[in-house]
Amino acid sequence: MEMLQVKETGWSRFYRRAFRDHWHPMTAVLVLGVLSALYFGLLQTVWAVTGEFTRWGGHILQLLGYDTAKMSYFKIIKLKGLPWDRVDGWVVFGMFGGALIAALLAGNFKLRVPVQRRRLVQGLLGGIIAGFGTRLAMGCNLAAMFTGIPQFTLHAWLFTLATIAGTYFGLKVSLMPFFLGKPVILPGRRVVAAETVKSRQPVIGWFLAAVALGWAVLAWQAGNGKLALAGLFGLAFGAVIERGQICFTSAFRDLWLVGRATVTKAIVAGMAVQSLGTLYFIMQGVPAKVMWAGAGAVIGGLLFGFGIVIAGGCETGWMYRAMEGQVNFWIVGLGNIIGATVLAVAWDKGLYALLVAPYPKVDLIKILGPWGALAATFVFLGLIYTWARWREKRHKYALELRLPVEVNTTAVSDNQ
Repeated sequence: MEMLQVKETGWSRFYRRAFRDHWHPMTAVLVLGVLSALYFGLLQTVWAVTGEFTRWGGHILQLLGYDTAKMSYFKIIKLKGLPWDRVDGWVVFGMFGGALIAALLAGNFKLRVPVQRRRLVQGLLGGIIAGFGTRLAMGCNLAAMFTGIPQFTLHAWLFTLATIAGTYFGLKVSLMPFFLGKPVILPGRRVVAAETVKSRQPVIGWFLAAVALGWAVLAWQAGNGKLALAGLFGLAFGAVIERGQICFTSAFRDLWLVGRATVTKAIVAGMAVQSLGTLYFIMQGVPAKVMWAGAGAVIGGLLFGFGIVIAGGCETGWMYRAMEGQVNFWIVGLGNIIGATVLAVAWDKGLYALLVAPYPKVDLIKILGPWGALAATFVFLGLIYTWARWREKRHKYALELRLPVEVNTTAVSDNQ
């Protein structure tokens, strides 16, 4: 007896592609690039997360009796009020909410604990290293890379190159036997109950989306329009990241490991698009965020790149995976906060004087002018794109050389 096939309508096709299927990385990152530029123009700050995580660490230090008002790092990142009083706090809460809602709408939420418990230790260790490095460099893969390079600050160039190098060393260490561990084979589980739960997830997702939007409307009506707007942007950022599965760790790690350049090329394109929008707003008078271009950016990038590979996820990566129910990434997030807090404490104990203070804040617009800075940025991004394409082609060529002759012949005939 033949099964009747239900014809997919235009609306159901749109719903499936928008809320159930994963987005192509290029689509997702281009959307993020446009949103980031708008976020900068409307809220006059960059899309960032680890600065807020460091402030959370500052609140913990306050509970432990530290006088954070006397600590230089917390003066730099403006530790004032509580998370819900700050734009960055709202955007971070929004990102968590957006990623969770997107995962539920796709039926993709499930509590998952790694079989090898050592993964939890690795996640904590990698998170601490990455958190320390990102705050030493005054930004993570967002503020010191994805939203940093479009700010035309030289420190973001240094951080990006160092992060790419750091992921290489992190990959080498993560492939050591101790980190790989022994594979564990588990019996399969029944899926019927899981499918029942999964079918309820979209309903919960839409309910949470309505609550989040209602909360933003109430905040707007209460006179907190800037915070409400930050929360809405956060919802969009989190949802797009989850739908596109955007993780800078996999972008660079996979490029080193298997020559897969899809996400890397998408990130470059997203930064190029964002640079155009950001330059427009800078020329309208919105101040760019420029940081110290020196040893702190380089060492911080190396530590960050190394740490995110050990942990298994960057800032955007661990956030959306945590909201999909992957417990080990909750630990990575905790490690991030610990590492960032340790850096804040160590800042006045010689780190700033040694690695940051001797170096200038280099604003490419002031040196090259707006169009010169844009041209230089495009050249820099073009070089990264070219390198990614070279790694991609080189790996494919090397793979073809290792395959048996009959396999290569079949592949050629299939393509003709």
